[in-house]
Order: sequence, then structure tokens, then C-alpha cells
Amino acid sequence: MIKKESGDLEISNTIKRTLSIILLLLVVLLSIFVFDDLVFSLLIMLFISLGLNEFFNLIRSKGIDVYKKLGILIGLIIPLSIFLRFKPTEEWTLLFILVAFITFFVLQFAKKDHTDAILGISTTVFGVIYISWLGSYFIKIKLLPNGGLFIIFILLTTKMADVGAYLIGKKFGRHKLLVRISPKKSIEGAIGGFLTSIIFSLLSKFYLSDISLCHLFILGILVGISSQLGDLSESLIKRSCNVKDSGRFIPAQGGVLDLIDSLLFSAPVAYLYIMAYKLYMVP
Repeated sequence: MIKKESGDLEISNTIKRTLSIILLLLVVLLSIFVFDDLVFSLLIMLFISLGLNEFFNLIRSKGIDVYKKLGILIGLIIPLSIFLRFKPTEEWTLLFILVAFITFFVLQFAKKDHTDAILGISTTVFGVIYISWLGSYFIKIKLLPNGGLFIIFILLTTKMADVGAYLIGKKFGRHKLLVRISPKKSIEGAIGGFLTSIIFSLLSKFYLSDISLCHLFILGILVGISSQLGDLSESLIKRSCNVKDSGRFIPAQGGVLDLIDSLLFSAPVAYLYIMAYKLYMVP
């Protein structure tokens, strides 16, 4: 009886996880095809701010004094600057990271206790780079020619890889991947997620018809690897903070960070490949 209830609970969680991903895709699709670039950028900024809030709360739970409000503010300025002054370079992004870094030091001057100054400042800057800088690549991609289609590609390939890793790991997982970081992840699940990423990447030929299967295959490999590294990286952060989920924003999925962790790595990697081979210029 207990085993049956446990199985029913797993099925329920799988359904909730899948529905949450579908809902995310629908929201993003609406922002891409129904509204303009500004609405999409604001949506990305919303996810960035929520992700930063969760990250700083996790860090504070460890007793580290981070600059939460200023970190979130700087974290929102970065994607906004990219939207307003989009270039292929990183000049504006790096400028705001530099301003943030200096500002954190200036604020630290006014504090009485400087024991953990370096830890607090470096952790805050890390949060801004990890979530805001990496997350802003979605805006960079959206502003490219056919950027909307590339966004769909990254979302589908990444999230389906997540689902593939989860389902295959549940069914066939026997060998643990990295027990000290994420006890439930298995080698079988990782392979399943990797192969799922390649399959959905090749299937994207239906809407990215001008891009060769060779490029799509390589993108599938890159997304399959980077997305799982992103997932494991967030698991490492949560393990360090001694929590299971980053928050309770999404049923059976956890917090916003749990939803976007793999995307934070796969989007920049895909962008760099797209730019390197000028795939956005393919007729």
C-alpha cells in the first residue's frame, strides 16, 4: 500500500513538473509572438529578479551578509542596458558589473564589522554574474534576427533534456552521478538527458529549416552538456546552503532558480555558437 502511494506521488510530481514546464513555454511563446521585445525583456528581468532574491536568501541562510537590494538592482540594470543598447560586445555589461563591484566596496566602508567583507562582496557579485549576466543572454538572443525561434530552440532542447534526464533516471537509474552534490541524479539519467537534447535539437529542423543538421547536432551536444552542468551547479549551491529547493515558486519544481538553472548555462553557450558561425544570418 505504501509503495503504491509512493508511486502515485511520483506520477503526480511528474505531471506537475511537466505542466509547469508547459506553462513556462506558453508564457514565453506569448511574449515572443504576441508582444514585442520589451515585454519579453521585462519577463526575463522578472525571472532574474526572482532568481536573485532566492539566491540571496539562500546565502543569508548561511549567515553571510550580502547586499541583497543593491545586488537585485544591479542585476536588473544589466539586462535593461542590454535591451536599450544592444551590441555584440560585452562593454555595457562589464561596465555595470564594475560599477557594482566598486559600489559594494564603498558601502562596506560604512560598516563597523569588516570581518567577512570579502565574503559578502564577492558572493553578491557572484550572484549578479551567475543569474543576471548569464540570464541576460536570452535578451541578446531575442534581439538577433530570428531570435524568437532560437529562444524556442533553447527552451525546448534544454527543458526536454531536463525531463528526459528525470524520467530515464527514475526508470533506469542505477549508478549515482555525483552523490555529494545531487544524490538522486544518476549516470543513466544524465545520458538520457544528453540524448534527449540531441533528439529535440535535430527535430528543430522543422522550424529552423535553413540551419544544417550538422549545426543542430552540435548545438544539441553543447546544450545537452551545458544544461546538465547548470543543473549540477545549482545543486552544488543548494547543497552548500543545506536546502533541497531554492524556493516554492513552482509546484513539484521548487523555486525559480530550480526552473532556470540549466537555462543559465545553455543560453550563453548556444548564443556563442550561434554568433561564432553566424547562424542568425542563414537565409
